[in-house]
Amino acid sequence: MEHRLTVGIDGSEPSLQALDWAVDEAVRRDCELRIVHASRWERYETRKPSLALHRSAVRQYAEHLVAQAVERACRRAPQLTVTSQVVPQDPADALVEESRDAGALIVGSRGHGTLTGLLLGSVSLPVAAHGECPVIVVRGNDKNVHGGFHQITLGVGASERATVAAAFAVREAQLRRTDVLAVRAWRCPAHELPDYPTDDSGAHAIRAENELMTVVQDPRVAHGAVTVRAHPHEGRARDVLLEASALSDLLVVGARRRRSGVGLQLGPVTHAVLHHSACPVAVVPHD
Repeated sequence: MEHRLTVGIDGSEPSLQALDWAVDEAVRRDCELRIVHASRWERYETRKPSLALHRSAVRQYAEHLVAQAVERACRRAPQLTVTSQVVPQDPADALVEESRDAGALIVGSRGHGTLTGLLLGSVSLPVAAHGECPVIVVRGNDKNVHGGFHQITLGVGASERATVAAAFAVREAQLRRTDVLAVRAWRCPAHELPDYPTDDSGAHAIRAENELMTVVQDPRVAHGAVTVRAHPHEGRARDVLLEASALSDLLVVGARRRRSGVGLQLGPVTHAVLHHSACPVAVVPHD
């Protein structure tokens, strides 16, 4: 049995969609599912019950949310082992802590606290940025979320940093019995644009395809039944990946660890796909 999956819920519709996705994923992996709801209910402790919510009421509400989530998960997959916990902590901080012991962490794209107009929630983004295990943000169109395209897309950047994400994507494809589309975006240098006589675009495409095959070589050997298709494509990486996401069940990208005073940071391409992808996004950290 694999390491357990953890899903964060807050009762919002996106979090319930993430819960359902996590249940299906736990069944595929044959692992335990842990449901976590985090809320800083202690901030209500000093308020007067006659005027506002107090700590016990907020805690009872949180426990009710979790009990409902457990019941929903068990109805969806009666054979699944489900555990749960209510945590008196900031949601993003609590889920990042949970990521230290999880095989993967699943969150919805938005929650109750998200301001109208934001594309990604104030919890989902920092969890994706700081999680120590793969973080899956469940977002996108219904057909994509429900696995209607039978394709996992892997975004490949610098080849020396893409092997962990590639292994995750190929393993996920094996669990789903589907294919992997490995995508590498490349751009023509300015002197090779159509206004110039020299055109080595074919050489750039071949180089990108070779990089793709190098990245996926070991995962393909480990999971030989998985078909991996290399797709080098000229264009901006974010545009190429977002286009591919429209026909994918999951988009897998690596997270480069940029150490600073605020910890792991995400690059602009990862930010873009988290905000705009048509399918769920798995952010896989690498050292």
